[in-house]
Amino acid sequence: MKQDATRNAAYTVDCEDYVHVVEFNPFESGDSGNLIAYGGSNYVVIGLCTFQEEEADIEGIQYKTLRTFHHGVRVDGIAWSPETKLDSLPPVIKFCTSAADMKIRLFTSDLQDKNEYKVLEGHSDFINDLVFHPKEGHEIASVSDDHTCRIWNLEGKQTAHFLLHSPGMSVCWHPEEAFKLMVAEKNGTIRFYDLMAQQAILSLQSEQTPLMSAHWCLKNTFKVGAVAGNDWIIWDITRSSYPQETRPVHTDRAHLFRWSAISENLFATTGYPGKMTSQFQIHHLGHSQPILTGSVAVGSGLSWHRTLPLCAVGGDHKLLFWVTEI
Repeated sequence: MKQDATRNAAYTVDCEDYVHVVEFNPFESGDSGNLIAYGGSNYVVIGLCTFQEEEADIEGIQYKTLRTFHHGVRVDGIAWSPETKLDSLPPVIKFCTSAADMKIRLFTSDLQDKNEYKVLEGHSDFINDLVFHPKEGHEIASVSDDHTCRIWNLEGKQTAHFLLHSPGMSVCWHPEEAFKLMVAEKNGTIRFYDLMAQQAILSLQSEQTPLMSAHWCLKNTFKVGAVAGNDWIIWDITRSSYPQETRPVHTDRAHLFRWSAISENLFATTGYPGKMTSQFQIHHLGHSQPILTGSVAVGSGLSWHRTLPLCAVGGDHKLLFWVTEI
């Protein structure tokens, strides 16, 4: 008997297509609203949303599309640059995408006349994750099914290249550990690379495979979480290279893992995007059961709000938002 409440999304925003990926901007952008990006079959939309949890005079969600970028090919991943600023003149919107054609595109816009992108080529298979350097935003790291992790400068030149033992599934740069990079592989190994020495300095091991997604906890640099097989897995890197805690969570295989930006005990997982629906869950390390379970029509993408216990998931012609109490 499950004790968790199965809940519908608190808020939804209609989209013109199936949403493949969604990302809240994790950086302070100089505006009271929250920048959000989502990608479909051939476009990226940049929007601004504000929730009633933040502003009392708003009922539910206030959402506005700022710009739609034509992409020409399916969007698989989106990463925000810390250089994005809405309060500068002109404003700066900067993000990159990974796409089904195995290329990275770096977009820069002032939301008016300047809308340009640069193509970064080098991966020979699908790109599973990408991230900007969290401080200056002067580099991008990406991992791929081609068994490599690559670091690029903003001109599109590769500045580092790590060979992996299996497909790279997740890559994380921590704002407090800017000279280290975390790379998670499908075979269950998570490695931390020293970017000055360009070599691995620490590795973690999952007992389950395939590892599909891993994330470095923003609120505690010693915590790493992942999903592999049907389970979520948590490590404390000060204690052991083997997991501290493991729990079966999605019967249809787990797909994504994301720590909340505001608590080291709160995280979300999704099941595999199914033919009909996939499951979305929010977990708290102090609770044995998920504290929230939702169902999404073919859900994909998962992102936490920067300051609220609120998650976004992409759905069929919809963005869905769930709110939980900590």
